[in-house]
Amino acid sequence: MPLPKQSARDRAGDLDDQAMVRLALAQDADALRTIMTRHNQRLYRLARSILIDDTEAEDVLQEAYMRAFAGLAGFRGEATLATWLSRIVINEAIARLRKKRRFPTVPPPQRGMQAVELIAFPYTTGPVDPERQMAQRQILELVEKATDSLPQDFRAVFMARAIQGLSVEETAELLDLKPETVKTRLFRARKLLREQLETQVGEVLAEAFPFAGERCAGVTEKVMRRLGLSSDRAGA
Repeated sequence: MPLPKQSARDRAGDLDDQAMVRLALAQDADALRTIMTRHNQRLYRLARSILIDDTEAEDVLQEAYMRAFAGLAGFRGEATLATWLSRIVINEAIARLRKKRRFPTVPPPQRGMQAVELIAFPYTTGPVDPERQMAQRQILELVEKATDSLPQDFRAVFMARAIQGLSVEETAELLDLKPETVKTRLFRARKLLREQLETQVGEVLAEAFPFAGERCAGVTEKVMRRLGLSSDRAGA
């Protein structure tokens, strides 16, 4: 019995960085979409660690992709595609942060108390347990608020090492730091967070600041539309 043929998108997902870039340079829609879905969560977390704002982080992610795809011919493979994209996101986020500091905006008046938007776990299986789901949401809220309260230099290292799981060397390369500096900042960040979080979060750190589902797909499709390559195959 013959094996089912792989779709173009499945084949793109199996390619290495250089092959993916070659297809993307040829405006291959599946390759461009695969690049984004493959890197969306890491890049979103990086942007958010700098801006501490979900909407700003998504905007920066879109702009960074547009900048990256416009300059894709400059990717030489000296670093991984993930690292190359991450640096673009960091630069874009820092530029946005500097602009905000130069031109601060006054938040609109609020009517009463606004409900806190909690980020639910993206991967739940089995029957829904309301109590467990509530506990998970409360823990994630604690993680996010405590992480947001860290000094920016500590926060970027903590996000990369503890939440994204990058190695010391990968974090140092990504943030243009010495490995010793990464270790020192991570130690200090953990010290600031330990009393508040250590007994409550455990393995849940890996699920903090999710960027999946509709939000992940939404950014991908917005960029594809801006590139003029959107198609009805997105949900196929």
